[in-house]
Amino acid sequence: MTDNDMAMTAKQAMLPRILPFVLFMAFIGLSEGIVFLARQGLFPLGPESLYYLYPVKTIAVALLLFNYRGIYHEVRWRDLAQGKQTAAAVLIGLATCVIWVWTDWTNTVTGAPQGFNPALLPEGAIRVMMTAIRVAGAVLVVPIMEELFWRSFLLRYLVDPDFESVPIGRFTWLSFLASTVLFGLEHHFIFAGMIAGAIYSVILYKTRSIAQCVLAHAVTNLALAGYVLYTGRWYFW
Repeated sequence: MTDNDMAMTAKQAMLPRILPFVLFMAFIGLSEGIVFLARQGLFPLGPESLYYLYPVKTIAVALLLFNYRGIYHEVRWRDLAQGKQTAAAVLIGLATCVIWVWTDWTNTVTGAPQGFNPALLPEGAIRVMMTAIRVAGAVLVVPIMEELFWRSFLLRYLVDPDFESVPIGRFTWLSFLASTVLFGLEHHFIFAGMIAGAIYSVILYKTRSIAQCVLAHAVTNLALAGYVLYTGRWYFW
């Protein structure tokens, strides 16, 4: 295989792990743009109107992940049969949720997020459906999409651009610190995001399993969703 062939193969491997994340962030950028225009009086819609973008975003990202499912060979769901590791991942996911709630004072420069408040939606089926989609997206789609990008792709890419040649769970300080900071910057609560990113990376280093990272991430998001719905602290969403 020539150098050009190897470069092409690496690019083909990158796309399925990057594209779902890029699409997800593009929807966030679109939402932020609409909010900006609304504040300037150029977009005559209430904030709850943006809620209807979330199902589109979730379904679009889920379809991409499903389309590329055969390529994600590093996600070994059979790893979840490891009872002790799986139990530890669940407990760590719950602990991460607690840490996230405790560090809600670390907002981004954009200020406190408005979050998703289902009370702004019409009562009945629409509110229930939109809330269910919000939870499903956070628990089933986001953890897979983010762990494929951060823990499978970026952590390894920062070790070697030919990232598939890097074993899952290879540790370097550069990749660990860079991905931790960037993961924090992706979220409204920067410090909480950095702590969570570091925790999920440590799980990867200890288990060598993307599936365990996805599980811990999903448990965190599920616990946070339950907390938000119970307390009404919508800015966490």
